[in-house]
Amino acid sequence: MYQLRIRDLREDRDLNQTQVAELLNVHQTTYSDYELGRLNVPVSALHTLADYYGVSVDYLLGRTDVKKPYPKK
Repeated sequence: MYQLRIRDLREDRDLNQTQVAELLNVHQTTYSDYELGRLNVPVSALHTLADYYGVSVDYLLGRTDVKKPYPKK
């Protein structure tokens, strides 16, 4: 499920894979493998993506359809 979510969020912001890969400090092909489900996204990258897109990690993982992030402590 997260593969579709991270791709949709990226496309909604008119970003390319290279731009998001740079944010995560990975090569574009690695990020492409995340979107294709060939590689699991590391937890640290999920946190970065959730913060960048303003959503919760649970949303990225498909555990909820609510995009709103949880309140910060």
